[in-house]
Amino acid sequence: MAESKVEAFLTPEEEQEIVEAIRKAEKNTSGEIRVHIEPTTKKDHYERAREVFQELEMNKTRHANGVLLYIAVLDRTFVIYGDQGINEVVPETFWNDTKEVIQGHFKQGRFKQGIVEGILKAGEELKEHFPYRSDDKNELSNEVSKG
Repeated sequence: MAESKVEAFLTPEEEQEIVEAIRKAEKNTSGEIRVHIEPTTKKDHYERAREVFQELEMNKTRHANGVLLYIAVLDRTFVIYGDQGINEVVPETFWNDTKEVIQGHFKQGRFKQGIVEGILKAGEELKEHFPYRSDDKNELSNEVSKG
């Protein structure tokens, strides 16, 4: 039952639009962006995002500049979790614009649009501190992971 809630959250076509948004965002930055969706968690959402970040081996990027958009569907909560390399160079308010973009769409029930625009906004923000370099390679999968 819980899995069907996650499956119903995004259609396969919407998922592909998200993958495409990740590809597009990562063209401008050496940062790595992933999206993880699960029904719910009994843990603190921030702690669960940190755990998923580790499980997806996002902590192993060359510049410690991975970003996870963690979404707990039934909890109606999301977390933007950035790696240590990002947190060392950006202000605490760094993710506020991205968070507001996502939240605005989520409140209107436009989940795919919120995720896509959040990814593109995160890519823009990352570009400033982690511009794309000619030797960059895609270190992490762009696929949406599910729990």
